Amino acid sequence: MGGGLGSGGGGAAVLAAAGMACVGSSVAVSEKIVDAPLFTLQALRYALAAALLLALARVMGRPLPVPRGAEWGWLAGVAATGLVLFNVAVVRGVAHAEPAVIGVAIASVPVVLAVVGPLAAGARPVRGVVLAAVVVTVGVALVQGGGRTDAAGVGWAVLVLATECAFTLLAVPVLARLGPWAVSLHAVWIGAVGFGLLGLVVEGPGAVAALRADDLLAALHLAVVVTALAFVLWYSAVGRIGAGRAGLFTGVVPVTAAAGGVLLTGAVPSPAVWLGTAVVGAGIALGSVRLDRRAGAGSPMSSPVRTSP
Repeated sequence: MGGGLGSGGGGAAVLAAAGMACVGSSVAVSEKIVDAPLFTLQALRYALAAALLLALARVMGRPLPVPRGAEWGWLAGVAATGLVLFNVAVVRGVAHAEPAVIGVAIASVPVVLAVVGPLAAGARPVRGVVLAAVVVTVGVALVQGGGRTDAAGVGWAVLVLATECAFTLLAVPVLARLGPWAVSLHAVWIGAVGFGLLGLVVEGPGAVAALRADDLLAALHLAVVVTALAFVLWYSAVGRIGAGRAGLFTGVVPVTAAAGGVLLTGAVPSPAVWLGTAVVGAGIALGSVRLDRRAGAGSPMSSPVRTSP
């Protein structure tokens, strides 16, 4: 990946945190589109995001390698799980559970990525990162607290966790050759096609007429901020520091979701939210310090994926 989006571990940390902050804003937006034609709206979102990514890549001179062979399978997996199933789970989940429940599910992502991420890259998990991931998860649990849910809500929350992890892990094998821009673009347009087909079959071609003005505004926000911007930021970070270390920054998602709730409702956060936010920050800092020390001592880190310059 070329310059301009940060460099080195510190720059990658900023990329990861910013990308996850963008994703965190989707939780509050998802509450507003529960009654919209889900598949049709998401198809529009990803189509807009794909067009934006393609235009920006051309303007900025970013290389967009064409996938080949098994790479198409990995990208299809990213789209099917991290895009299609994830968004269905979030939107359907908030219909059965409060956003806090979905946030807590996402809180478990750092631990999964800290363990599975390095294994997927052919390395051993770093104990310090796993410990830091547990700290982040505890902090997020404090931020989100409990929430109303039912059995279906729990099921959707588990699916959110699985698909959020798959979004990163399934991209690791193709990031090295394709780079973050191409991975983002191809995953997004495949997701748009998938949602489009689902929309035609389940909701019918007339569903687009049922979209309201606020639905279209939500789709625009999801396309620009939560997809085009967040995807490139996140995959750039994963390519630089690996899935294990980048996974710590998924703790930013529930914190951002809680902050969005404050903006929407005006409610002052409880002491537990402030404490949880501090614990999340401490966990991220702990993981970064431990890895920086290992790197300085010449020890292997969590196997970052080298993206093309």
